[in-house]
Amino acid sequence: MRVHERFLHYVQYPTTSDERCEECPSTQGQRVFGQALVQEMRGMGMDTARIDENGYVYATIPATPGREEEPAIGLIAHMDTSDAASGDHIRPQIISQYDGGDILLNKERGIIMSPAEFESLTQYVGQDLIVTDGTTLLGGDDKAGIAEILTAAAIILDEKRPHGKICIGFTPDEEIGRGADRFDVQAFGAAYAYTVDGGQLGDLEYENFNAASARVTIHGQNIHPGSAKGKMKNSLLIGMEFHAMLPVFENPAFTEGYEGFSHLRHMEGDEEKTILQYIIRDHDRTAFAKKKGRFEKIAAYLNERYGEGTVELALEDSYYNMKDQIASHMEIVERAEKAMLAVGVTPKIQPIRGGTDGARLSFMGLPCPNLSTGAHNGHGRFEYVCIQSMDRMVEVLLEILR
Repeated sequence: MRVHERFLHYVQYPTTSDERCEECPSTQGQRVFGQALVQEMRGMGMDTARIDENGYVYATIPATPGREEEPAIGLIAHMDTSDAASGDHIRPQIISQYDGGDILLNKERGIIMSPAEFESLTQYVGQDLIVTDGTTLLGGDDKAGIAEILTAAAIILDEKRPHGKICIGFTPDEEIGRGADRFDVQAFGAAYAYTVDGGQLGDLEYENFNAASARVTIHGQNIHPGSAKGKMKNSLLIGMEFHAMLPVFENPAFTEGYEGFSHLRHMEGDEEKTILQYIIRDHDRTAFAKKKGRFEKIAAYLNERYGEGTVELALEDSYYNMKDQIASHMEIVERAEKAMLAVGVTPKIQPIRGGTDGARLSFMGLPCPNLSTGAHNGHGRFEYVCIQSMDRMVEVLLEILR
């Protein structure tokens, strides 16, 4: 089975995670998908394949004779998809030998994906793309990674290729920041690992954002507007004032590369109570601390202005830059780089403007850089994957394991 055929099968499983649910996995669809993956791996000959009580999937392929002393290599991907777009009833389409023009995703609704808006399309002229119908996401993040890992595993087992011990892990709830929460590093058994959760073919990443979340709760005081002078304390306006005190250009729409940001991702409320939810990101730990400190200073200022208890701030760190842990294990980055070059892929080492399970896992004692999948435009209705890139990523994984 080719990698894209596996992928097309996997995207039929609805696996959107839900941050409102405290259970693990946060949605039943992830458990159903995990159970299906276990059955598939057992059918491939991985008798150790299992799903634990938290929905994590693990399997190992024992080393071939003479390779038992080599460090065990892990491959990891996540099973859930983002809730930023619907993950139900996905209807993928294959665009064969893409001609470089606009792609009509949905004739009925007039939904078009254009290279004028998504310029990455221009590099795939003549290649085959898997796209959506414009109403859902695709699931390349990260079912493309799962498909690539298991296709490589199938080739190794079917062709009896020599290899060291291989450890495979699929996590739930990565999209809501919990993918590594209950990952059993010791039982996994790898000396180091790679998450296969990146984007364009050739991406190789071992730096990511330091990340935190901020929840700002504004407590106001409402009164009839006809008699509100000197009495009303409108929490909506105070919330707007809070946001206006953040640097205008430190938001995602104005940043790239190593530039961090504070991103307002949700706001709701009325005169009595308003809630603003932010994510805070920066590659540099000192700049990261400064951004969090700014939130604290703004909250303190507004409490002094409007009365103690008006602004309630909850800051929580999510993950840190894995470079701090991988810097002393650069040989595993070099191994991936050499594997890419060996199969004709140009490595592009760059920082992740986001996070992966590998960030948390690296701090849990499992150094874990991130590899590309060939997917683009994740978390949205214009997500797509190049079939030839997926094929090439299988070759990269085989070379790493060889």
